[in-house]
Amino acid sequence: MARGRALDDHWRWMATFVLSHRHEPAECAIAHAAWRGFDSPLRRHPALGSCAGGGHALWWTVDAASEGEALAQVPPFVAERTTVERVGSVSIP
Repeated sequence: MARGRALDDHWRWMATFVLSHRHEPAECAIAHAAWRGFDSPLRRHPALGSCAGGGHALWWTVDAASEGEALAQVPPFVAERTTVERVGSVSIP
């Protein structure tokens, strides 16, 4: 019983968010450089991106207690150009 309660407590405080970042074509190098020296669990892990195809956007799926904590996982330059949306699993018929 205690184990189930611990899992309930964890999920009550953690949510899943999609971070959707967009920048101008001339800002690609800046968006990339913004990560230097920035401590984040997202560093050195792949992200979905569309820069190579001309879209100039990046997406991450993160777990956090709030939108603010989710956004804090990206550097300020990236965060200023990022929207945060809480998401969850959906069964598709």
